[in-house]
Amino acid sequence: MQSKQEKLEAFNKLIGIMDELREKCPWDKEQTFETLRNLTIEETYELAEAIMGNDYQNIKKELGDLLLHIVFYAKIASEFMQFDIGDVICSLNEKLIFRHPHVFGDVIVKDAENVKENWEEIKMKEGNHSVLAGVPAGLPAMIKANRIQEKVRAVGFDWDKKEQVWDKIKEELDELLQVIDNIDRDNKEEEFGDLIFSIINAARLYNIDPESALEKTNRKFIQRFKYLENQSLKSGRNLREMSLAEMDALWEQAKKLDHRS
Repeated sequence: MQSKQEKLEAFNKLIGIMDELREKCPWDKEQTFETLRNLTIEETYELAEAIMGNDYQNIKKELGDLLLHIVFYAKIASEFMQFDIGDVICSLNEKLIFRHPHVFGDVIVKDAENVKENWEEIKMKEGNHSVLAGVPAGLPAMIKANRIQEKVRAVGFDWDKKEQVWDKIKEELDELLQVIDNIDRDNKEEEFGDLIFSIINAARLYNIDPESALEKTNRKFIQRFKYLENQSLKSGRNLREMSLAEMDALWEQAKKLDHRS
C-alpha cells in the first residue's frame, strides 16, 4: 500500500500522462464526450464482472480504466473552459461534506437506514423536486426498480412488515395468470412487470441484491448447460438427439457437481 504522498504523486503523474496523450496521440486527440460514452459504459460492466468474480486484480485494473475516463472527460471539458479535474474533485468534496452532517457536523444518526433518510431530505434541500429525481432514466430496468424502491423507502413509503410483500407477490401472480392467455400483449406485459417489480421489492426487504442474485443464477445455468453439452459430446450425440428425460438426468448430475464444489 502506498503512502498518501505516493498516491498524490501517482495521481499527478496520471494527469501529466493524460495531457501528453491528448496532445500527441492521434486517437486520444479525436475523442469527445460522445465517443467516450459507450466505452465508459463498457468499462463499467467490465468492473461489475470483476466484482462478481471477486477478482481483485481485475477490479484494480477496471477501476484504473474508469479513472482514466474520468480524467479524460475532465481534460476535454477544460479545453472548452468548462471545468477541470480539480473542479470535479472540489465539487465532490463539498457534496460529501454537505451530505454527511452526521460525520462533519452535529447531526446524530442511529444506523445506515437513518443515514439514507437524511440523504433524501438533504437532496430535496439541494433542489430535487422529487425523491425519484436522482434515479437515472437510462439504468437497466431491474437496477432502476431497486433504486426506485430504495428511494421511496427513505421517505417512509414501504410495508409496515416485510412479510406483507409475499401477499403482494401472490396478488400480482394471480392477476398475471388471469390475463396470460389473452391476446392483449400490453396487458400481459404490464401484469408481468408488476410481478417482477414486487419480487424485486421482496429482494430489497430481505437484503438481497436482485441484480447480483439473477447474475449468479445466470452463471449457474450456463455452467450446468455446458456440462450437458460436454457430456453429450462425450457420448457422441447431439443435444437435439437426446430426450428431455436424458437431458434432465444430466442436469441433475451437474447440480450434484455444483454442490460438491
